[in-house]
Amino acid sequence: MIAPWREWDLTSRTKLLEFAEKNQIPIARDKRGEAPFSVDANLLHTSSEGKVLENPAEEAPEFVYQRVTPVEKAPDVAEYVEIGFERGDAVAIDGVALSPATILTRLNEIGGRHGVGLLDLVENRFVGMKSRGLYETPGGTILLEAHRGIEQITLDAGAGHLKDSIMPRYAELIYNGFWFSPEREMLQALIDKSQEHVTGTVRVKLYKGSARTVARWSDHSLYSEKHVTFEEDAGAYDQKDAAGFIRLNALRLKLIATRNARVK
Repeated sequence: MIAPWREWDLTSRTKLLEFAEKNQIPIARDKRGEAPFSVDANLLHTSSEGKVLENPAEEAPEFVYQRVTPVEKAPDVAEYVEIGFERGDAVAIDGVALSPATILTRLNEIGGRHGVGLLDLVENRFVGMKSRGLYETPGGTILLEAHRGIEQITLDAGAGHLKDSIMPRYAELIYNGFWFSPEREMLQALIDKSQEHVTGTVRVKLYKGSARTVARWSDHSLYSEKHVTFEEDAGAYDQKDAAGFIRLNALRLKLIATRNARVK
């Protein structure tokens, strides 16, 4: 791997551009024909930094956008997309089985069209500085929303809370480049276990920058309508059971109140 900025005597973006021009290395210009701001792109997202984005007090201009349509120019009619999951992985769009890459590509197109997945962020770099960037992740934003939607009915509350509690650590490891670390693999095993029953379909509504779950269903669902209905539940749930639950959970609070009154 050659890293010119780190290894050669090229200490600025201007010098990099001059070197590229001198050696006939093509460099994309921005949409106004000027020297480019920095854009890193892959299938999941694009991140734009530098130039007009360096001042966090200034709104990012639209010409910086790579994948996402400005909300003001997004369609005035909502669009629905159904995403199928198996063991936590997206496997289909609108009932058609697709590869992971194809799913992400299509969701990028659909989400980008509706202004979904734009994030203006000042992040904390691993090396200690703060950096402002414009991130565009339309497909990933839809997938995250849909995945959360299917987890709501297939993942037990305790398992869900535990998984959520480790996600910041998991994200930090990946952000800092520790994908191949043993601790990342340990967390991955826990996450994979949590996804054993995360199978089903989610319908997401896309409109003017938002991606919102509006329906979800699964053969692995833990949702029981007879337990939560406001109508007759045929004995599925006895409201009187709550009395003992309330007394037990209130006991420590009563003891604290008694102690506090005694030692005033």
